[in-house]
Amino acid sequence: MSQWNQVQQLEIKFLEQVDQFYDDTFPMEVRHLLAQWIEGQDWEAASNNETMATILLQNLLLQLDEQLGRVAQEKNLLLIHNLKRIRKLLQGKYQGNPMHIAVVISNCLREERRILAAASMPVQGPLEKSLQSSVVSERQRDVEHKVAAIRNSVQMTEQDVKYLEDLQDEFDYRYKTIQTIDQGDKNNVLVKQEVLTLQDMLNTLDFKRKEVLSKITQIISEIDTLMNNMLLEELLDWKRRQQIACIGGPLHSGLDQLQNCFTLLAESLFQVRRQMEKLDEQSTKVSYEGDPIPLQRPHLQKQINFLIYNLFRNSFVVERQPCMPTHPQRPLVLKTLIQFTVKLRLLIKLPELNYQIKVKATIDKNVSTVSNRRFILCGTHVKAMNMEESSNGSLSVEFRHLQPKEMKSSAGGKGNENLVFFNNPPMAALSQLLEVLSWQFSSYVGRGLNSDQLNMLAEKLTVQQASYNDGQLSWAKFCKEHLPGKTFTFWVWLEAILDLIKKHILPLWIDGYVMGFVSKEKERVLLKDKMPGTFLLRFSESNLGGITFTWVDQSENGEVRFHSVEPYNKGRLAALPFADILRDYKVIMSENVPENPLKYLYPDIPKDKAFGKHYSSQPNEVSRPTERDDKGYVPSVFIPISTIRSDTTEPHSPSDLLPMSPSVYAVLREHLSPTVIETAMSSPCSAD
Repeated sequence: MSQWNQVQQLEIKFLEQVDQFYDDTFPMEVRHLLAQWIEGQDWEAASNNETMATILLQNLLLQLDEQLGRVAQEKNLLLIHNLKRIRKLLQGKYQGNPMHIAVVISNCLREERRILAAASMPVQGPLEKSLQSSVVSERQRDVEHKVAAIRNSVQMTEQDVKYLEDLQDEFDYRYKTIQTIDQGDKNNVLVKQEVLTLQDMLNTLDFKRKEVLSKITQIISEIDTLMNNMLLEELLDWKRRQQIACIGGPLHSGLDQLQNCFTLLAESLFQVRRQMEKLDEQSTKVSYEGDPIPLQRPHLQKQINFLIYNLFRNSFVVERQPCMPTHPQRPLVLKTLIQFTVKLRLLIKLPELNYQIKVKATIDKNVSTVSNRRFILCGTHVKAMNMEESSNGSLSVEFRHLQPKEMKSSAGGKGNENLVFFNNPPMAALSQLLEVLSWQFSSYVGRGLNSDQLNMLAEKLTVQQASYNDGQLSWAKFCKEHLPGKTFTFWVWLEAILDLIKKHILPLWIDGYVMGFVSKEKERVLLKDKMPGTFLLRFSESNLGGITFTWVDQSENGEVRFHSVEPYNKGRLAALPFADILRDYKVIMSENVPENPLKYLYPDIPKDKAFGKHYSSQPNEVSRPTERDDKGYVPSVFIPISTIRSDTTEPHSPSDLLPMSPSVYAVLREHLSPTVIETAMSSPCSAD
């Protein structure tokens, strides 16, 4: 089943996450129509290779052209229109920077894998639970309700101002009319009655002015409270979730909801300011002793302007943190003279702002530091914000060609003009660190770690599993100090495993068939009561970036035996896919007959059922008859072979043995004893 088909079968809460990150990254219509083709391309490699990215972009446009031809035959006018618009958008946006679309699509596929992994991993850590609870917090719902209530109050005040305007116009007309009456007629009963009516109207006018000003004062107070006590806290929560996402945490969302709240408040504030301007105009036409407008307007106007300023100041956010296209899974890690991208967004969506805002990118030179390093930015520093064509229509700007460059400072350079990123990192709670490591796996290779895998990592870090939840871990212990008895650190070991998964066993890892993090002691406990031929896949603890498998069988007297092979590293896996190795693996038993000992993936999954869809070729059998090809060569087959020696239950093969075909192996078997040849890994060659 394709990845996109799996995505479409997710629960609605996960589908909403997919919808959110496709909003402003890549057209979902294209992802849907070209699902199989998109998943068949190496977008991550193209993100580092401009020539490859250019070819993929052209092929993508050709694929869209084919889809256009198909829908044209179906006369689907709406789909034709959308596809033409999308094709034009993609060509215009990425033609000059094809590596960027490779980064975008690679990130989309990665986010899909992360969501699929999250959907299949019911276990959540305390950090993720707290983050998810904050996304749907009661405060967020309260913010939306209060914003709606304020918007409704402003609309009602608008009607009050309009009523005041009509009342004042009538008063003004009747007052001027009575002024035109001759002095002798002013003692007329009707005129006296009109004067009394005008006095009542003026009293009503004064009352309504005070009432409207009181309502505006209340609205301003509610906006102030909402902004400072709730909305800005929601924004801080979003920024916190973004920080967590930058280190592999769950996908952060909620920016569209914040934009809606910011926009509605901005509209309300601008409308209130216009209402104040109308009241001021009315006061200049009709004023009287004790008129509340000139008394209250300056203070209210000052409050409104400050709230508008504060709202705009907080509405500028970094929607996507700085990231090098060459390392899309490592945001915030920047290298000098390497381009990075960053995207900013204004959370206030007003048409009159579309062409008025420019953004300048700089490096803060006033950061207090202890280093003498100083950096500048190379590239286009100033860009105008534009309205996006995506569904949210946000006002944003993306810098794609910025480069940090280090400036050599003189010996007398001031410390406050330099940057330092890490200085004496504090201790970290091990329980939270393990959860972050799980996020790293979820983000980078599409599947996080379960509690058993995390327990094994905790053992490696602390050697005291029982207390790790309450433990603290130092930065040095994590990535500076060597593991006991090893020549590498914990992080170097773990990163090598990530690289191995990503490049060589990713489909098997995503399917959950690689137990990976399990100690030798634990694997024996798991396998000892299983059927002979049951095996599991484990990452090597002594070899960087190595994976091995261990199976269980029984001796003739019923004794349980365990067998492990020399770990396969990236060099060996580059020659033969790991799934094929598991399928074709042979051992030479006592009768010198090779057979495959791997029958069931732990706990009891038939091997071919687990890995069958990942096999890349037909099975290789030593006994299979062969025929010479048209050049007279006998085709060779290449399989991993081990011998089981009587003096050990865990054979290890020398890594420097040359690969050989089964026919060569058979010749050697006649002249060498089984104790000499332990394991041979075959690779393509021609048989004479």
